[in-house]
Amino acid sequence: MYDFVIVGGGSAGSSLANRLSADPSNRVLVLEAGRPDYRFDVFIHMPAALMFPIGNRFYDWKYESEPEPHMNGRRVYHARGKVLGGSSSINGMIFQRGNPLDYERWAADPGMADWDFAHCLPYFKRMEDTLAAAPDDEYRGHDGPLVLERGPATNPLFAAFFEAVQQAGHPLTTDVNGARQEGFAAFDRNVHRGRRLSASQAYLRPVRGRPNLDVRCRATVSRLLVDGHRVTGVEYARPGRRHERVTAGEVILCGGAFNSPQLLQVSGIGAADHLRSVGVRPLHDLPGVGEHMQDHLEVYVQHASTQPVSLNPLLQWRHRPWIGLQWLARRGPGASNHFEAGGFLRSNDDDAYPNLMFHFLPIAVRYDGSAPAGGHGYQVHIGPMYSDARGSVRITSPDARVKPALRFNYLSTAQDRREWVEAIRHARHILGQPAFAPFDGGEISPGPDVASDEDVLAWVARDGETALHPSCTCRMGVDDQSVLDPRTMRVHGLNG
Repeated sequence: MYDFVIVGGGSAGSSLANRLSADPSNRVLVLEAGRPDYRFDVFIHMPAALMFPIGNRFYDWKYESEPEPHMNGRRVYHARGKVLGGSSSINGMIFQRGNPLDYERWAADPGMADWDFAHCLPYFKRMEDTLAAAPDDEYRGHDGPLVLERGPATNPLFAAFFEAVQQAGHPLTTDVNGARQEGFAAFDRNVHRGRRLSASQAYLRPVRGRPNLDVRCRATVSRLLVDGHRVTGVEYARPGRRHERVTAGEVILCGGAFNSPQLLQVSGIGAADHLRSVGVRPLHDLPGVGEHMQDHLEVYVQHASTQPVSLNPLLQWRHRPWIGLQWLARRGPGASNHFEAGGFLRSNDDDAYPNLMFHFLPIAVRYDGSAPAGGHGYQVHIGPMYSDARGSVRITSPDARVKPALRFNYLSTAQDRREWVEAIRHARHILGQPAFAPFDGGEISPGPDVASDEDVLAWVARDGETALHPSCTCRMGVDDQSVLDPRTMRVHGLNG
């Protein structure tokens, strides 16, 4: 028997395993369905190789949405990390807190008073070792396991970008995670000494030798073991073995926005009518499980560059051996994620705080490395952060190996569509400033033919991609649509 069984070795699971196993009297088991994050795996650990795990079945669970009704019936691809560290082992490595007013908004909801920014800030600081922050910076931490390096942003296109945002009337800031988050600056990144610093590398690897910590990879949990109103353990499977059961004092679900609600549902915890419809016997009727899903959609506004200063040569195979050799020495273009700068602004004066997110990249290429624009270029990744569109995660089978149905309802609300039009207008305004004149070879995507508001929305529907930030499917609160008690983080109505 274990004191704690943690289902999922991603961002949350890795940090919890570290903290709980720090008490030698606790026996802790981590069950991760994906592979280990081997030390020699260049596709995980080289920051510039971030495009390779996306869409690769060895690293990525390769989810797709159901046909999105407001995006021409498209199925939107969703990458999820199939490896220890979860999606922190395959993502873009930008470290970004929410805006302080996000947490004040949380705290205004019934039962959520302890989730305001003042309560959250000490925990943010505790996780960080922010190398670029001053020792007396009251907003940043210096002793945590997660080392954060500031993007160097030395490519001349970054200088043009920073000048352009000011010409467009927007401020610079010194730290988008600091005292003033509104504005543009170099990003904090989960990169340390030229290597990706995933949650697994920061939290799990340093403590894997603890005798009270057991980490099992390729271990897929099939269901929770429930006795009345108490979860007593889990059932799981590993390749070539029969199903195993393990009992636990507490089971902690860290499967992320897709798999945590899925596991609850296949275990009989969720909306009773839906569970019956897919052949699962309801054990605990909790209608909010898997509902209220939110995500960030994004597009890329791309320009050609008239000067050969972009990262385009990195896409050519003939350069990759040299990039790899440099990376082994922890330097060169392989040692950066290249998402080194960006910022946040308000789409209009009615917004209380920034609702648009910008990432600048000195190359014109898609996030997964596909469809390069050709030649030198640069781009802004842009998208609204607070869409009021809501989706769901719902199982279609009692079998946990069958992927659930994902519905996001992108572009389904008037607010969402309005903010998208405003977002593209702001991106084009910035990229059209005089600072870019020495480089500007014209807009590649969406292109000058996309001019009206209707054209913009049609392009977003056709070309938009997820920014890989799904959330809220096991939301905290005290109303009948909430799943977690905000005081204890336990599932409402259950113990264990």
